[in-house]
Amino acid sequence: MGFGFFVSGMTAQSLFGRPIVPDRIRKLGLRIFAGVFIVALFLGGIQLRRWIGENTRHVRYQHDIVNAFYWGNETLKEARRLSPDDAAANSWPGFFRGYLALYDRVKDEADENDYGLDYPPLRLLTMAIWTKQVRNEFPSVDNDHPKLVNPLLKINVICELISAAAIFFLVRLGVRRSLHPHSTWPDWLSVERRASICGLAAASVAWFEPSMILDAHGWPQWDVWILPFYLFAALTALKSRWFWCGCLLAAGAMFKGQLLFVAPFFVFWPLWQKRWRSVLRVLAGFATTAALIVSPWLLRTPAAWAALAAVAGVGLLFVVRFKFPNQGAAVAGILGCAAFLIGAFAGGSFAWLQLGFIYGSEHYPYLFIS
Repeated sequence: MGFGFFVSGMTAQSLFGRPIVPDRIRKLGLRIFAGVFIVALFLGGIQLRRWIGENTRHVRYQHDIVNAFYWGNETLKEARRLSPDDAAANSWPGFFRGYLALYDRVKDEADENDYGLDYPPLRLLTMAIWTKQVRNEFPSVDNDHPKLVNPLLKINVICELISAAAIFFLVRLGVRRSLHPHSTWPDWLSVERRASICGLAAASVAWFEPSMILDAHGWPQWDVWILPFYLFAALTALKSRWFWCGCLLAAGAMFKGQLLFVAPFFVFWPLWQKRWRSVLRVLAGFATTAALIVSPWLLRTPAAWAALAAVAGVGLLFVVRFKFPNQGAAVAGILGCAAFLIGAFAGGSFAWLQLGFIYGSEHYPYLFIS
């Protein structure tokens, strides 16, 4: 990559420092080179992942795939149990009835709090949709079929690609903010181009990172699902978009609870800078997104939704009356907190919290490989 830009720079100048190639042609050449380079990186990464997936079947952690398929099947079974006929059970409304009822059923039927299910809501939803797709395409397939996991591997690829893009933007932003007027870079490279080159180099390293590829396509696991949320949360924090930072952290945690290990850092970050409003915006974003995702469990009655609507009206008047800054984030944070309080006092279910987050940390106090 460096050689290509070096050659471009050399051909763009004469021995006397005068341009041989017009600036417009030079810019076009650089863009074509960058585009070809990015396409080559992308296709090479895809081929590498495909090769890893085909040549590591003997080291598959099959238990996790079987477990995911099992709980996806349990969701479909619950949909059939709650539906009047097969047509209703196979519809999306029937599917979501089963999905929303599964946590409570598992909790009620568990022996001595040994639930077995430790998936957060969005991870369970992903596995259930995956199972529904597999069952529709291959009704008689068993859970050891090698092609069974392919849709999940495609999700891994998407998350890896988004993560590489996030690293590109992070590094580009950092270089833009840290470059000094006197630099060893060639004069024909503007600050913007220097930042893009550094970002592209970092994204390339991330795209070909061996431990991530082996974990996502050889083992495989789903740890890479939370990486885009973490990286873009860092990017939004660097740009002082603290509300969206909290939203991203909550959404990622609903896929994999491990993201909660680093989530407090994004609260301490503005807290150490004594930026109290930024702290509140992070918490408001987190509460709003979490409440939005789990609202079907929290708000189960028309009275609960009516109470939330009343809180929304009062909160909006309060925020407007006292001229709060970031009024949208303030109202959203009030609604998020209110949803949890209404759920606690109006018969909402917190089985998703017990099974999806608390059970896993209590049942598996340390990491192990069986």
